[in-house]
Amino acid sequence: MNDITTMRAISQDTLGGPEVLKEIRLPRPTPGPGEVLVRVRAAGVNPTDWKHRSVPGLFLGEPPFVLGWDVSGVIEATGSGVTLFKPGDEVFGMLPYPYGAGSHAEYATGPARAFAPKPTAIDHVQAGALPLAALTAWQALVDTARLEVGQRVLIHAAAGGVGHLAVQIAKAHGAHVTGTASAAKHGFVRALGADEVLDYRTTDIAEAVRDADVVLDSQGSDHAIHSLRSLRPGGILVSLRLDDGNPALAREAARLGVRAEVMLVEDDHAGMAAIARLAADGRLRAEIAGTFELADAAKAHELGDTGRTAGKLVLTVR
Repeated sequence: MNDITTMRAISQDTLGGPEVLKEIRLPRPTPGPGEVLVRVRAAGVNPTDWKHRSVPGLFLGEPPFVLGWDVSGVIEATGSGVTLFKPGDEVFGMLPYPYGAGSHAEYATGPARAFAPKPTAIDHVQAGALPLAALTAWQALVDTARLEVGQRVLIHAAAGGVGHLAVQIAKAHGAHVTGTASAAKHGFVRALGADEVLDYRTTDIAEAVRDADVVLDSQGSDHAIHSLRSLRPGGILVSLRLDDGNPALAREAARLGVRAEVMLVEDDHAGMAAIARLAADGRLRAEIAGTFELADAAKAHELGDTGRTAGKLVLTVR
């Protein structure tokens, strides 16, 4: 007989390699006011997960903790005041980043407005892969850069988790997209809709691209500073690395007559609804690099640690 007061979860007692991840049992959470309890069916694994697993001094502090921000599943219960969803509704979303981690478990709680209805056109694996990476791309390109039809966008790491979704979002907004990737991934990036693909290993991208309206950079401070040269006057670079909040990036942007913004993804009901519409229309789809049972979370982290995956890794919960 199942114990409905507890749940399986992936946790760790210390920082380290994938081997520190263990399946344990924890009390099943209860939704508070404005929250929902979701029975997790699939949960994406992102670079922020394996970084928090191993790197000291990040947002979550010292373990023990349960990682995971992506969620796709079924509403199990609602807290007081929730009107958007009822038990049995299929939803997907991102738990509040960075302090709302906990989706790598059988159940997770979060604000009702962190979620949107899961499109019936996609399954839970696909829905579980989208939220954090797609919201990052959406908030960078649409909310921050205010991307317009006909603009030229340069997306670095275009085959990665965020990058491959950013290519699709930019194309859905009528942009001309140049992506960077290793030569082996050029076909994949072109199939996403990119108009041009450049090999960052053999090409000085800042010399090859000089007229971009928007640059999306996830590589780090020195790379972001160099990438400012790809912008036309008045263009904008959006960095996804908080270490880019240093004066050198702002100074160089001002010298070149461009803008530089450093962005941290936020839970976002409107953004999730927009992502749901694109997914339902077939204009946004996550490439699934691998799926793993919840108990095999360490194997997903091992693959993520290689840095060579194209697309997203997803944990499934039976």
